[in-house]
Amino acid sequence: MNKIAREILSIEASAVQNQIQHIDKDFDKAVSLLKNCKGRIAVMGLGKSGLIGRKISATMSSIGIPSMFLHPSESLHGDLGMLMKGDIVIMLSYSGETEEIKKVLPILHRMKIPVIVMTGRVQSSVWNNVECIINCSVKKEACPYNLAPTASTTAMLAMGDALALVVSKMKGFKKENLAVLHPLGAIGKTLTMHVADIMRKGKNNPVVKESASVKEVLFIMTDTKVGAASIINKSGKLIGFFTDGDLRRRLQDNDLILSKNIKEVMTKSPKTIHPDIMAVEGASILNKYKIDNIPVVDKNNRPVGILEQGDLLAEGIS
Repeated sequence: MNKIAREILSIEASAVQNQIQHIDKDFDKAVSLLKNCKGRIAVMGLGKSGLIGRKISATMSSIGIPSMFLHPSESLHGDLGMLMKGDIVIMLSYSGETEEIKKVLPILHRMKIPVIVMTGRVQSSVWNNVECIINCSVKKEACPYNLAPTASTTAMLAMGDALALVVSKMKGFKKENLAVLHPLGAIGKTLTMHVADIMRKGKNNPVVKESASVKEVLFIMTDTKVGAASIINKSGKLIGFFTDGDLRRRLQDNDLILSKNIKEVMTKSPKTIHPDIMAVEGASILNKYKIDNIPVVDKNNRPVGILEQGDLLAEGIS
């Protein structure tokens, strides 16, 4: 079974790799048309091509290219009214022989709607009046009978991604724009959340005075359910940091550590971060130094929070 799976993945990977040779003047023309489109991009396709078309349309919409999916059959029963002057249609049909596609193309031509075709049969006569044809042909399907759309749909999807991302870049789409279009989920959080939004603060931020004993610090850490505590001096400024990892390491050398003053065992002048940096940057710092938490300080070096690795992971940031 594993051998068969590897063969299938190899065929599909090769199909995508081979699409590089199809990046030609027609691809360039399609990019130019889409970049300068004043309306929306309507993606059309039937069956498996339709499913791929839905994904391409969704990708375009998510990266700043107004797009919608239009079903060829439904378009012949009134949905063509959704198209307006300035719109462009991307037509997906690997065979170029789908009846609904054949019927809708002449109507789009009469409506003067430009059509970009993605197909495996570039020589099909049905494409006579389209603006450009993107070749998505593959040598063979991953299906053992070379029939079921597998490698061909994978290749078409990859080519659609290439088209969408190139157009998005040409239109000047930036990651800041992603934050607007993806306000929720991992993408939105990565682009919009700051350390201040995630850090433990207030009563959930264990801060202890330098005069406290290790035992007292542990009680506070346990009560707040945070695996670390910030140590401050009389002026309220951070002078040290103590974690449950520090405790385990110290216990190996001295089992009387609980009675000691926290100043004797804390990490002095610890690494810190500020609350206004991006949460993803905070995660990067934790990963870089292989630590689970870090004190968050204000401009006066007063602890205002603790950033925990677990809280970042819970938000989908790593």
